[in-house]
Amino acid sequence: MADILDFPDRSTPPPPEPLWRHMLGDQLRRRRHENQETLGETAAKAGVSPQYLSEVERGLKEPSSEMIAAIAGALDTTLIDLTSSVADDLRAASVPASAAVPVSVSAGRGAFALAA
Repeated sequence: MADILDFPDRSTPPPPEPLWRHMLGDQLRRRRHENQETLGETAAKAGVSPQYLSEVERGLKEPSSEMIAAIAGALDTTLIDLTSSVADDLRAASVPASAAVPVSVSAGRGAFALAA
């Protein structure tokens, strides 16, 4: 027969995962600063307004893939490099699912945990 395991205290919920648009905005701002460009300069190259680029950088807008590609091109990077960097940032900021509910195995017997 399997051991009964206590579930961890969940009174404090884990922090929410970061949103793609926030991480994208952070990455775009970082790259723009590395290029030592103003919002206006980068926006002009990308064919968008400085206000729109500012909203994208602050995570207030969810840009289309075409807009992301235009901004990436204005920042002298590729869409794949930009999205890979955002994905890396998301991985670093996220708590792995395996860390959310620890499960122990004792005496060679398996243990199961159900999550709602």
